[in-house]
Amino acid sequence: MATKFSKETYLYWYELMQLIRQFELKAEEMYKMAGKIRGFFHAYVGQEAIAAGCMTATGANDPFITAYRDHGLGLAKGMSANSCMAELYGKATGCSKGKGGSMHFFSVEHKFFGGHGIVGAQIGTGAGLAFAEKYNGTDNVVLCFFGDGAARQGMLHETFNLAMLWKLPVIFICENNNYAMGTSIERTSNVVDIYKLADAYDMPADKVDGMVPELVHEHVARAVKRAREGDGPTLLEMKTYRYKGHSISDPQKYRSKEEVDEYKDQDPITKVRNTILENNFGSEADLKAIDDRINQVVEESVKFAEESPWPAEDELLKDVYMDQNYVFEKD
Repeated sequence: MATKFSKETYLYWYELMQLIRQFELKAEEMYKMAGKIRGFFHAYVGQEAIAAGCMTATGANDPFITAYRDHGLGLAKGMSANSCMAELYGKATGCSKGKGGSMHFFSVEHKFFGGHGIVGAQIGTGAGLAFAEKYNGTDNVVLCFFGDGAARQGMLHETFNLAMLWKLPVIFICENNNYAMGTSIERTSNVVDIYKLADAYDMPADKVDGMVPELVHEHVARAVKRAREGDGPTLLEMKTYRYKGHSISDPQKYRSKEEVDEYKDQDPITKVRNTILENNFGSEADLKAIDDRINQVVEESVKFAEESPWPAEDELLKDVYMDQNYVFEKD
């Protein structure tokens, strides 16, 4: 079977998607079985093809920003499994010093700007990052991720308007996993094709099968080229599916087991694995070696988190923004 992409690309996709999948499954185990991780936890399991395709279509200096389902994209941007697992544990060695937890991964070094707990807030912030890139004269493009639920926020419309008006270098990516928290799109909006929201602003837009990294790459690469050339933003609706609930505490009564199994039959990791084998890009032994390497990385991240210290007490009031000139000072 002929492919448009190289052996190296498929092997990269496979290893990255396996890292995300195995990290999430291990973290869930440590949350449920061991009680080591507390607070909210939103897994990226099932959506890995979006992270994979976006990475090969962008450069290291292109910033990513997303909502609270952020583990997968953080790992994709190069944040270490150690720093991510330690953050889930709330340890000082975590990517946010143990202060953010699951929903607030962050790394300036890796151009990963969150991890935002307020639904839709990252849409405006993502455009702000793009404004900064344009103002500073770079050719970097911001990828701003949000879910189908956040598409109902007013922030989206205000941001789309200005992003088009100012031709900001930003790609808005809606990871549409069908249910927001637990309510289907059909029950929340008359417009069920989210990409059509861009029509009101003359913004280029498209719907993409987000379970296929090849298609994700192609559409993102086209949008990146457009943004780098100064032609402004694009909206891409990535149709994807999370195999886990909205969060770990989600009983998932709004969907059937049969529906989840149907999407698991389209699993992006399995499809990329099959493509590698069918095209002799790697053998079963090669893929097992990747799996073993990923398993070791994930296990080591748990050990690192377990052995890391808790944040010191004097960290409590550090990294907190305060405006010294705030006029409405409390008596």
